[in-house]
Amino acid sequence: MRAVEVPEDDLIPEADRVEGAPHPRETPILIGHPEAEQAFLDSFNSGRLHHGWLISGPQGVGKATFAWQIAKFLLSQPLDDDGGLFGAPPPPTSLRNAPDHPVAQQVIALSEPGLFLLRRGWNDKTKKLKSMITVDEVRKLHGFFGMSAVDGRRRVVIVDAADEMNVQAANAILKMLEEPPARTTILLIAHQPSRLLPTIRSRCRELRLRPLEAGDMSAALYQAGAEPEDEAAALATLSGGSVGGAMRLIRLDGLKLYEQLITLMGTMPRLDHGAAIKLADHLAARGNEAKLELFETLLDLALARMARQGSIGMAAALPATGHESQVFDKLAPDPWAARKWADNAQDLLARFRHGRAVNLDPSALILDTLFRMNSTAAGGA
Repeated sequence: MRAVEVPEDDLIPEADRVEGAPHPRETPILIGHPEAEQAFLDSFNSGRLHHGWLISGPQGVGKATFAWQIAKFLLSQPLDDDGGLFGAPPPPTSLRNAPDHPVAQQVIALSEPGLFLLRRGWNDKTKKLKSMITVDEVRKLHGFFGMSAVDGRRRVVIVDAADEMNVQAANAILKMLEEPPARTTILLIAHQPSRLLPTIRSRCRELRLRPLEAGDMSAALYQAGAEPEDEAAALATLSGGSVGGAMRLIRLDGLKLYEQLITLMGTMPRLDHGAAIKLADHLAARGNEAKLELFETLLDLALARMARQGSIGMAAALPATGHESQVFDKLAPDPWAARKWADNAQDLLARFRHGRAVNLDPSALILDTLFRMNSTAAGGA
């Protein structure tokens, strides 16, 4: 049988796709965020839909899914003068679009003529995705507006993520927001909206999405193909309510890694050297670079949670592991101890990140970090 040749474009990774999860345009239901959905619907139903929308919030909470839901909704809605023989339809009460709707199918396939997706492009020289959205990508919008103006339909532009634009690209988008093309809605997704030009923010209506709670997290993970069962609360806690972060934890066995870290901390100030060496060797093994990066994230989180618990004298309502609170009580029993941990944490994490940046041996770097934590637990500097 002759092998099927895959077009080169199909091999290019998508800059806006989270590994191990469906692309947001393929997600049928927006879970959570009813206030943001209602705010957009109110604007649409008023007949005065704003041309620029800034969808902000922590990474992974559903901003892109929300933007794609809006795109499918707008592109399937008739224009104001399309009421037809029986008059205008009743105002919509949901953004949800049937999965088998022709517009939804075209959007998923990226073949909908009224949609333009602006994201980081591919660098043919380095064979990698570009680190930023460049003005060359924005210039492609001129051709899109010229070709899509013929049929007079609505048009939607999704920028994912707007805080990845370089200065030239941001200025080009600003001009479009200042003089928006007719019947066009521009949706800017931003993880850190403070990085955007103030003039861009001022010309958009902002909808800020909040982290998901355990119930919504469980539903969102199930929709993404994961089966968190009774782990949804811990995943929501460690991911900060981010579905993308939770998927990363699932893919890298992050709950087990956090449990190992907390268990090691529980042995301080008499650190279990054997367990510490075993963990360090595992994370330093070839192919575990992503796990090593996750360990840094979890270490930062554990130290912050411990300092917070010691400062307020109260355990978190949703502990990430069964014995987390007891370990934190032991190591940071009062605000003074919590402050010491908080101060030392900055130095610990800075040393760890520097060590990774200069390619120090990962096993030695992890052990050095754990030994310094052990010293802090024993009352050292």
